[in-house]
Amino acid sequence: MNLRTALIIIISVICVPFAFSQSDVPAPAPKQSQSIYLTHATIHTGTGKVLQNATIGFENGKIILLEENPVFKTDETMGKVIDCTGKQIYPGIIAPNTKVGLDEIEAVRATNDYAEVGNYNPDARAIIAYNTDSRVTPTVRSNGVLYAQSTPLYGVISGTSAVVQLDAWNWEDALIKEDGVWMNWPNMQSRGGWWAEPSAPTTNKDYDKQVNSIRDYFSDAKSYTDANEHNKTNLRFEAMRDLFSKTKTLYINVDRVKEIQNAIAFAEEFNLHLVISGGEESWMIADELAKKNIAVILGKTHELPASDDADIDQEFKAPTLLKKAGVLFCLSIPGGFWQERNLAFNAGSAAAYGLSKEEALSAITSNTAKILGVDALIGSLEKGKEASLIVSSGDVLDMKTSNIEYAFISGRLIDLNNKQKELNAKFNKKYGVN
Repeated sequence: MNLRTALIIIISVICVPFAFSQSDVPAPAPKQSQSIYLTHATIHTGTGKVLQNATIGFENGKIILLEENPVFKTDETMGKVIDCTGKQIYPGIIAPNTKVGLDEIEAVRATNDYAEVGNYNPDARAIIAYNTDSRVTPTVRSNGVLYAQSTPLYGVISGTSAVVQLDAWNWEDALIKEDGVWMNWPNMQSRGGWWAEPSAPTTNKDYDKQVNSIRDYFSDAKSYTDANEHNKTNLRFEAMRDLFSKTKTLYINVDRVKEIQNAIAFAEEFNLHLVISGGEESWMIADELAKKNIAVILGKTHELPASDDADIDQEFKAPTLLKKAGVLFCLSIPGGFWQERNLAFNAGSAAAYGLSKEEALSAITSNTAKILGVDALIGSLEKGKEASLIVSSGDVLDMKTSNIEYAFISGRLIDLNNKQKELNAKFNKKYGVN
């Protein structure tokens, strides 16, 4: 055994128990037991509408009241009343295309559950690996992210994603919907090096071959789906059955214009419901995307553009360009887990480059819910929907003022404590910081 192997074993033995420790992960909140009214707040519904001096009420996990300048007075006989004067209320933020619950310590392989061996794994269900005891989840939740799309990575077909709520005892309680299958489209060109010193692009000579392999795989899966009987069950093809009936979405990670267009043609060939993920150059064909009603999960705005000739602020401007063309889009931090706590601030940056504040909010709430197919339940504050919302003493899109004071998932008051807050309090006390 060499030194490197020995060190990996030692680190794994030490770190893994801590990674899965439940001692400092808040217990899930109990079911809502009484009516709750949040009064005198500024309420951002997530649909573009803002209510001033408004009250929102909910019971049994559902919104029953949403009214500006209510004519009646709330009192304790109605249930729990919280005065939110001067505070802002928003829908719970939804983070798409994440490793939330699938990754704990990047350097410890035993805590990484977001990738399977092999190139074609549509039957790999992210929800089975989802860890509700993750220490990461409370840190994300404390910045307003109450829902996430846990997504498998790597390979050609990575697996099936799941939309989850971030306060649960187990994955069965967390699951909202298994929504789609994820695929990585081949690159026509690739670049080496790193972001500060990228190498010259090299042409992928196997591009056509790789695309044809994908086409053959989908053709086989379609033939399997169309057949009435099978001598042997194919679990991978069974996992793709709902793609061909359009009850599940095909998410394709793809960035360049020509590759996006090829991916669109591929989805049309098999009559699939397509969502583009990443879509760095999707703004270049925004009119085409709008015409074909293809949604886009944009990558993070806090990133340098990949093209040498792109404007330095292109990532900030892309959401506005898609919005103007009428494309349904949302924002993401692709493959992030702890990074998802900054999703709202990515939206805030987009608001500084053409989007209104309410449009930017929609890009992390109602638009995301529509794209993931869960908008009947969450994503906006409307009567009859889940009472999943956050209360902030500042602007949730502004990292300087955002301060989440309350969070509710289906009417349940969520514990916003986490390990980082505990450490902050500990060392503030040590060094006499107020």
